[in-house]
Amino acid sequence: MNNGAASSSSLGPSSGPSSASHGNGNPYDEPRYTHDDADADELDLLGDDDATTHSQPPPSPPPPPPLTGASTRLDPLSPTKDPSSSAPHPHDWYAEGPGRRVGYEDLTAIDWIFEYTKERQRQRALRAATTTTFPPNGSSSGSGSGSAALQQLLGYAQRLLDASQVWVVLLLTGLAVGALAAAIDVATDWLGDVKDGFCSSAVDGGRFYLSRSACCFGYEESSHCRGWRRWGVALLGRAEGGGVWVVEYVVYLVLAVAFALSAAVLVKEYAIYAKHSGIPEIKTVLGGFVIRRFLGVWTLITKSLGLVLAVGSGMWLGKEGPLVHVACCCANLFIKLFSNINNNEARKREVFSAAAASGISVAFGSPIGGVLFSLEQLSYYFPDKTMWQSFVCAMTAAVVLQAFDPFRSGKLVMYQVTYDSHWHGFELVPFVILGILGGIYGGLFIKANMKVAKWRKSTAWLPGPVVQVVIVASLTALINYPNHYMRAQSSELVSNLFTECSKLVDDQFGLCKTGAASAGTVVLLIFAALLGFCLAAITFGLQIPAGIILPSMAIGALTGRAVGIVVEIWQHNHPGFIAFRSCEPDIPCITPGTYAIIGAAAALAGVTRMTVSIVVIMFELTGALTYVLPIMVAVMVSKWVGDAFSRRGIYESWIHLNEYPFLDNSEETTTSVPDMPAAQVMTRVEDLVVLTATGHTIASLSAVLAAHPYRGFPVVSDPRDAILLGYISRAELAYALHAATQPPRCLPPDDTEAFFAHQPLADPRTTLDLRPWMDQTPLTLPSGCRLHLALSYFQKLGLRYVLFVDRGALQGLLTKKDVWYVLNGAEETRRTSGMAGGGGGGAGEAGRVGGLGGDLQTGIAREHGDGESAGLLGAVGLADEAEMASPVVDGESIL
Repeated sequence: MNNGAASSSSLGPSSGPSSASHGNGNPYDEPRYTHDDADADELDLLGDDDATTHSQPPPSPPPPPPLTGASTRLDPLSPTKDPSSSAPHPHDWYAEGPGRRVGYEDLTAIDWIFEYTKERQRQRALRAATTTTFPPNGSSSGSGSGSAALQQLLGYAQRLLDASQVWVVLLLTGLAVGALAAAIDVATDWLGDVKDGFCSSAVDGGRFYLSRSACCFGYEESSHCRGWRRWGVALLGRAEGGGVWVVEYVVYLVLAVAFALSAAVLVKEYAIYAKHSGIPEIKTVLGGFVIRRFLGVWTLITKSLGLVLAVGSGMWLGKEGPLVHVACCCANLFIKLFSNINNNEARKREVFSAAAASGISVAFGSPIGGVLFSLEQLSYYFPDKTMWQSFVCAMTAAVVLQAFDPFRSGKLVMYQVTYDSHWHGFELVPFVILGILGGIYGGLFIKANMKVAKWRKSTAWLPGPVVQVVIVASLTALINYPNHYMRAQSSELVSNLFTECSKLVDDQFGLCKTGAASAGTVVLLIFAALLGFCLAAITFGLQIPAGIILPSMAIGALTGRAVGIVVEIWQHNHPGFIAFRSCEPDIPCITPGTYAIIGAAAALAGVTRMTVSIVVIMFELTGALTYVLPIMVAVMVSKWVGDAFSRRGIYESWIHLNEYPFLDNSEETTTSVPDMPAAQVMTRVEDLVVLTATGHTIASLSAVLAAHPYRGFPVVSDPRDAILLGYISRAELAYALHAATQPPRCLPPDDTEAFFAHQPLADPRTTLDLRPWMDQTPLTLPSGCRLHLALSYFQKLGLRYVLFVDRGALQGLLTKKDVWYVLNGAEETRRTSGMAGGGGGGAGEAGRVGGLGGDLQTGIAREHGDGESAGLLGAVGLADEAEMASPVVDGESIL
């Protein structure tokens, strides 16, 4: 489609000296930095040691050899090495093909094809450098053969060391995640309990820093514990009587608000990316997007401390999602130890996928479930080797957590339970009902949470994010304390809801009452579930670390336990009913705890739309193989019902709300694409600003960059035929032009000829060959192809743009942003937002629409410096390509 009103401008040949190719025999020609070299030089230019890319800067070029005539010049397209170079670079552009890249800017997409090509080239160079060729028999002495054997052994060791780096990162990540998870468990447990009381050092050798479970370790019932002192006893000297309940209520309220306030201040002042669960952003990062500081050290510290405080405040949020973010931060920290991984964005994302599995592993005590969670929910690209790497990382984290044993119970998580009873055929009916309720919960929760989030963004009179956290924390504490189901920590509540009455030693929640008293329990359970739904809907999205997995499980478990108790009462009062004839006399027939865990699975499936990973996680939590089938039935029904509300789960809904440039590669996404020719969506050639192969100077190209804020430019042979030669992005062009005017070359901008095609008569000292910076092999499609095919290119290959040609002539351009709008039905929004097409997009109106930090300038326009495939699409200017008007950029470390 024609994306707007950018002027159609073809930059034709201009007068000047005849264009010529640079001979690669002259070292003063454009330095031959290739993949890693170019990235390294960009780092040096940025002055940012922690930036994305990626290698050591290249050595200074040697003095130029004397010019001996044209006979010594080599064809730049030839794989022949420069004869003047004593040690040609193993990644020579002239031998390997085009591939120079500058560092990725913040909020840009990576080039998957380039990254994997760079890795293959590195592996080839490593093999070539470490492979020893033995001389023919008899042509060398025995000492020479021994030396060759030693070199071969050293080469094998070097290749083994290179291959082991990723495993070292995974093991270190697993160790760190397991240790951090144990520390977070202990700290949140103590903060959650200290709102009710503290461990007195005067009794049984207790310590103030001990949680109630640790202080009362060895007591069968917590009410008999003498070391734990409630605040009423500590402040008023009595456990009952007038004013005790009020004092304890006030202390609970004050501490809960203080913890939540501290978490909000930490996030606001030190790391804004530490807010929320982080899973929507991780999905976007794993999909190939770059978000600086999102996985940085400060984010790790803030997320960990903020998560402890937020969970300890008693708000309706969980730590499972944030633990995935923490795990990826740990992986990013250890990746920096090995340049071979740190320098390749694709390999980094494989490690992040494995690290995410370890986060779920320690959150649920479910290593296999963590691997499947990463595969089903998070990862955009999940090769077989990543499956094995994820398993190792998840297993290591679980073993470390087990070794620390934070709950002193041998359990990886507090709500790990085991079941000895079996289910009966008639129970499939209530299990299906729980599945339906879970799907309804998921659909309604997503709608409610999205409405609250949109209201926060669109309402100007609301207070700041810290004040919002204080208000919600106060409301939550006021509601939680009178209801003993809600007053407890979510993990403790879920643990009691899951447990069978026969194994529940301390029934502090009254779940095992019998007779008429159990009816009141059902009412309280349902009431707590409804209040939890409302509080979770307004809490998830605040600027504090917060997950939604555990609150969803708690709400589902409350509902499931209520349904289980109802079925139990029914069976107890009508044992002769036909459905209950399979029950054995004098043996409990119904286990309400199993209904709780099936309700939790259904609620989790309804809100996340996951299936297989939830079943495996619940199986690992219970260890009961017999309940896999009921869990599968409930999860399946829940997903069907939830999909009737919306195809998006909670994480996909937040991705859509923030307009992250994430294209789901599922089959459901493909089927939703309109069946139309891609030519109806693409930006046509007459609306593109293109560059011709010759006729430019450094000054003229710099003027083009200054005049047009587009993300990149197609390169054609001439304005008339428009034969496509390649595509050069703004970042590469700006860097190449800037570097040519700096030492050692110091070319004059007004007099230096620049070109994109082979010029055999060029003087390498006075011309600039831009072919190394141009993508000479962009992926192309015929303009008559269907949009489904173009979408498959974007989904499967992670492309940023596709060029359309007919018989070699450029016809148009389609970007990731175009596809995003088509998939999300926002074409009318796009047309009315002042957007225009151009050479990679057109200029349009700048805007500010929420986003990651809510304070970053953006262009809702397609190309107002936001990228030919803009990310966040008008939210925070997340762009699909580098956003460089100048190669000098201030920034902190990527990821």
